[in-house]
Amino acid sequence: MVPVIPNEPRGDDALPHDEPQLSPAERYARARASRTHAGSQLGLFAAGLGFPLDDFQVRACGEVEDGHGVLVAAPTGAGKTVVGEFAVHLALARGTKAFYTTPIKALSNQKYTDLVRAHGAERVGLLTGDTSINPDAQVVVMTTEVLRNMLYADSDALTDLGFVVMDEVHYLADRFRGPVWEEVIIHLPEHVQLISLSATVSNAEEFGAWLDTVRGATTVVVSEHRPVPLWQHVMAGSHLYDLFAEDVAFEDTADRDGAALLNPELKRLAVEAERGAQRPDWGRPGRRQDKGGRGGGPKGRTRGGRGGRDDRPDRSGRPAASGWDRDRGAAARTGHGEDAPRRRSMTTSRPEMIRVLDREGLLPCITFIFSRAGCDGAVEQCLRAGLDLTTPREKALVAERVEEVARLLPPEDLEVLGFWAWRDSLSRGFAAHHAGMLPPFKEAVEDLFAGGALKAVFATETLALGINMPARSVVIEKLVKFNGESHVDITAGEYTQLTGRAGRRGIDVEGHAVVMWRPGLDPAAVAGLASRRTYPLRSSFRPTYNMSVNLLSQVGADRARGILESSFAQFQADRSVVGLAREVRSKESSLEKYAAAMECHLGDVGEYLGLRKELASVQKSGSQGRRRAQIAAVKESLSDLAPGDVIQLDDGRQLGRAVVVLPAGNPQNPRVGVVTDKAQLRRITVDDVTGPVDPIAGAVLPQLLQVKTPAQRKDIAAAMREAVRIHRPPTGGRRRSTGFRLQEDTVSPRAEELRRALERHPCHGCQDREEHLRWGERWWGMKRELSVLRERIAGRTNTIARTFDRVVGLLNSYGYVRDNVADPADALTDKGQTLRRIYGERDLFASLVLHDPATASLTPEEWACVAALLVYQGKGETRGVVPMPTARLARVAEAAEAIEADLAAAEQAARLDPTPPTDPGLVGPVHRWVRGKSLRDTLQGADLAAGDFVRWARQVIDVLDQLAQVPGDAHRSRACRRAAGLVARGVVATSLPGAAQPGALG
Repeated sequence: MVPVIPNEPRGDDALPHDEPQLSPAERYARARASRTHAGSQLGLFAAGLGFPLDDFQVRACGEVEDGHGVLVAAPTGAGKTVVGEFAVHLALARGTKAFYTTPIKALSNQKYTDLVRAHGAERVGLLTGDTSINPDAQVVVMTTEVLRNMLYADSDALTDLGFVVMDEVHYLADRFRGPVWEEVIIHLPEHVQLISLSATVSNAEEFGAWLDTVRGATTVVVSEHRPVPLWQHVMAGSHLYDLFAEDVAFEDTADRDGAALLNPELKRLAVEAERGAQRPDWGRPGRRQDKGGRGGGPKGRTRGGRGGRDDRPDRSGRPAASGWDRDRGAAARTGHGEDAPRRRSMTTSRPEMIRVLDREGLLPCITFIFSRAGCDGAVEQCLRAGLDLTTPREKALVAERVEEVARLLPPEDLEVLGFWAWRDSLSRGFAAHHAGMLPPFKEAVEDLFAGGALKAVFATETLALGINMPARSVVIEKLVKFNGESHVDITAGEYTQLTGRAGRRGIDVEGHAVVMWRPGLDPAAVAGLASRRTYPLRSSFRPTYNMSVNLLSQVGADRARGILESSFAQFQADRSVVGLAREVRSKESSLEKYAAAMECHLGDVGEYLGLRKELASVQKSGSQGRRRAQIAAVKESLSDLAPGDVIQLDDGRQLGRAVVVLPAGNPQNPRVGVVTDKAQLRRITVDDVTGPVDPIAGAVLPQLLQVKTPAQRKDIAAAMREAVRIHRPPTGGRRRSTGFRLQEDTVSPRAEELRRALERHPCHGCQDREEHLRWGERWWGMKRELSVLRERIAGRTNTIARTFDRVVGLLNSYGYVRDNVADPADALTDKGQTLRRIYGERDLFASLVLHDPATASLTPEEWACVAALLVYQGKGETRGVVPMPTARLARVAEAAEAIEADLAAAEQAARLDPTPPTDPGLVGPVHRWVRGKSLRDTLQGADLAAGDFVRWARQVIDVLDQLAQVPGDAHRSRACRRAAGLVARGVVATSLPGAAQPGALG
């Protein structure tokens, strides 16, 4: 790895050492000027930008021009994509290809638009899971999955590839799709320069060191400077409070204690909220002063009134207000002043939140709500509240863009798509943005927001993944989100990613992050999130079935293990092993000292201690065995009791004598019903007695037992006393053996043997024996800790390769791979070859379904339904609820369920992550759709929004395209292609600018 030291020129930038009169800063400035000279490609590139490059951009671009790979880690909005765009410029200038990869299709679409604008449509292409535009262009934008698939297929498109830009590379930590990034990095040809663009992560050097290992010379360029300062706030009620007590912005909080910087006014609010009582004079003039005679407002928090700050611009970027206007604004922000409204609630409605931000000049804003339904609900609330944020000119721009969308959509579908409400909200300046929306709707929202016609967007967190929608302010409604399994707190890294949207470079002088007050909010925790902008990048890499068969067929098992061991996941595991090994060495040193301290001149103390511990273990085991035998004997005795048996319970619950009226029932958990001497009805269990229960007599009970009747219980108690008086024998005359009591007195032969060995041991007679044993106990404990550490080291070494071996073993059991073949080309069976073409979380399951006889001779409509079964994952469990549309599909569903159960058992036995379960909830809607039903009829009775259906339909097309490319069955391939055409109609077709290409399944 080639490190970059700030302000120190490298390589061609280095100046002769005969100029000692220049300071480091002067030398760097000169080097920068040299680098950006008009004669260099960087100079030509910079000249066409229209703005000066920042230092980190110059350094990173210089490394790219010198032939190095780079990892650029910088805050959101800092301009790191400029480095990727320079790599595209270099590729075009040198006549090579450049691929620009992104984690999501929306970002790919946006980057494609940007590059077309810069270089022309004839030189730029786009490849995503469902879009193919000019795929043979010199510059191609694509999702990372598409590039991974190209690498495994050894695509001709890789010829002359010179640069690959991986935007948002920190996405490799994503649990579900992150491993694809590492596959690409590992498999890219050596000559390809890799430009990795990441949010600020705390272990950038570690990640860069791995890139240097697997890719060659890689320079790490880290910038923590945010071009637009970011201010942090909490909104409580209709007031905006600064989060920090000092005048600190984004970069000023780095590595500082956020809780220590917390605004004391927020501390007070938190205390008041916790007590559940708010002072009635909040927000009124002349309210009670504190002990120092000052008003209760936050000290020094009225920005415009602070000394030396009167001339600074306000939050909107306009010159600062003066006099009465500025003071009134400060009063509004802190909740004080004569015109401040009386505070009634600490929480704020969404429309009121927008009004407060508008009043403060903080629009446009993005509000992150971790729920699609929440985003849609926010829009509805703003509509009901009569919110209107746009000017007549902005309304005209909105109307023009909305008309473009309307022309794309079938008129009969507009109502079911929610078009009219969507148009109304856009006209008023606000909208939702989430993955469940129709793509043309989302694109219009992005365009209108970027153009300034929209003032407020309610979005899910996917918008934070690099989509170019910066705002003046960002609002986070909750600090908790659902991660697919449970509700968890957002991390400092996620907080940074979300708030990074705030502050438009070149437009705003500062950005603003706002957290909404909610019951239970801890301002100190918010301050902690806001003051920790970095987070560690952790690999989520694991061998998949598709990855394994592709590696086996290309390089064979041995080389495949080596490749997998070069993953970032193994790199991090190996680095952790270094720390564990250091701990082992330290403990080994302590172990030697303990061994010396316990040394005895008579014999081996360690051996003696081992005998003692084994004896204690045997005695404990014997005690546990006796306890188990006792419990078993008690259960047996209670189960043997019959109605009429009289038992003595003085040793248990002190109930005295009792007569059995209800038998035990379950012998594993016997519960005997008895009537006591006092005519009480009780239940007797194992916990109520200390040993087996023997009947002492037998009472005559009524033929019809009604033990809940007090009168009968008295008669039963009298019958019991009479039976004891005349010594009537128990029912059946049973008497319990005393075997358990005899066993209780039996001593284990092994225990006796160990006791004699201890007494004969030389150390037993040492007068310092106990002192030696005290050190011996420490030695024994340290030895046990060392054993655990060594097991952890063994568990972390070659972990990825061992997982690969288990995957291959499972594939072998299903007949996908062959054992012990010399040529990798022979490693896969015909079934294995089909798996190479199927990508996604259900790859092996999909292949197994494909080869099942139930899928033979399906119609195109039925293949569309099979694809829906393979791809869909609903929010709830719908298995067994949705009937299959045809008899053949019912047989396929039945076969799929059996395959799924068998695969789940095999994966559990192999200790592999389970394949996600299927969900048939999309089958019915897809069947109705491919048979020509309207969108309204298609969605009838389905728990699907129109936008969600379109999104899943696009993925169904993607899967059908994969299945069509699986070799071995021409009829199936034709049927799948025909099925894809049936799905791609109407509103679904509006989201498909080009033919479908291989993408991600699931």
